[in-house]
Amino acid sequence: MERLAANPTASIPQACDSWSETCAAYRFLRNTDVAWESILAPHWESTHKRMRTQSVVLCIQDTTELDFNGQDIDGLGPLNYEARRGLYLHPTYAVTTEREPLGVLDAWMWAREELDADGVRPGPKESTRWVEGYERVAEMAPDMPHTRLVYVADREADMVELMCRARELDTPADWLVRAKHDRCLPSGDGVKLWASTASGEPLGEITFVTGARESQKSRTVRQQLWAREVEIADGRQGKLKVHCVIAREVDTPAGVKPIEWRLLTNRAVETQEQAVELINWYRARWEIEIYFHVLKNGCEVETLQLAAVDRIERALALFMVVAWRVTYLMRKGRTCPDLDAALFFDPDEIRGAHLLAKKKMPATTPTVNEVVRLIAQIGGFLARKSDGEPGAKTIWRGLDKVLTAADTLRALREGSD
Repeated sequence: MERLAANPTASIPQACDSWSETCAAYRFLRNTDVAWESILAPHWESTHKRMRTQSVVLCIQDTTELDFNGQDIDGLGPLNYEARRGLYLHPTYAVTTEREPLGVLDAWMWAREELDADGVRPGPKESTRWVEGYERVAEMAPDMPHTRLVYVADREADMVELMCRARELDTPADWLVRAKHDRCLPSGDGVKLWASTASGEPLGEITFVTGARESQKSRTVRQQLWAREVEIADGRQGKLKVHCVIAREVDTPAGVKPIEWRLLTNRAVETQEQAVELINWYRARWEIEIYFHVLKNGCEVETLQLAAVDRIERALALFMVVAWRVTYLMRKGRTCPDLDAALFFDPDEIRGAHLLAKKKMPATTPTVNEVVRLIAQIGGFLARKSDGEPGAKTIWRGLDKVLTAADTLRALREGSD
């Protein structure tokens, strides 16, 4: 873990210090007595400790494809096209309401089976991972009496089965999902969920600035909010009470698609403040996309050259923690910029960052934000006034170089002793 964390973008041979260490790493990854869950267990335990310090924790779930097409790896399955080969990863990612990453809580990894002669795919129903994901969150809730856990997921989790399971468990764990289905309400008058919720005057408005992405620029968004408690069919000839929140953009710039979110939750929503809180929590779901970006493009897990899926799973367990550390440093530099950098970096890493950035070492220990910005500048961040805070990509690039510099400083010091 230390080797991989010190060089997130390197292959396993590049990260290791010697050929014998590389062989040992590969022996570990092919050891069938080691379960990937056991590798992640210490991280899960540390994540739980961090969660207990928070009043609210958002437990975000999503699925990503890992494309190993063209590689000779036993046990791969089809992806969105039958010809593409790889596997799927579905973690639960814990973040604070300020979007500080706390760690990975749980994960599913699987390779799909081939379609049979009738065009049916054997194996467990994939949608059950959303329900099981809520069950794991609900299991944690009683052990964290002072922390409110909120399960957050996108449209694929809009399933009555999940909502009914939450009702059955009756634990202090909330759920918040983006609605995919415009359901007919059981009243029998033909009124649908979204029209019913957005009828009448809005509760109020929310204004926020979207982050810049590859295909769109940052912009200010103003949405009107509606909320209503409704009853939907529970699929068991009964009814299920849920709260629906609709956030609809107004005054959208010409040529831009308006942003509209329709959310379902078990939390009561009666005021504008409560609706705004849920919208902000849903917006934090983007953090898991950042996490996937670091895992796939920073740690480059899709380039792993291992012979079988079980070895890929063990390597993924390691890289999942490495990816969390990169995103953690990025957010910590933003949310707690004045913390002492020595809490996160050792002296050689701090010195290495200053040397590579050609900056003079300060007389006192710098803040975490100052060191993270130096690391990002080494990774290509321009640090102009208009650039804001650095993102994960420049941090992982810079971290690679800084940790190499720190190793060099240690070697020079040991050689002079």
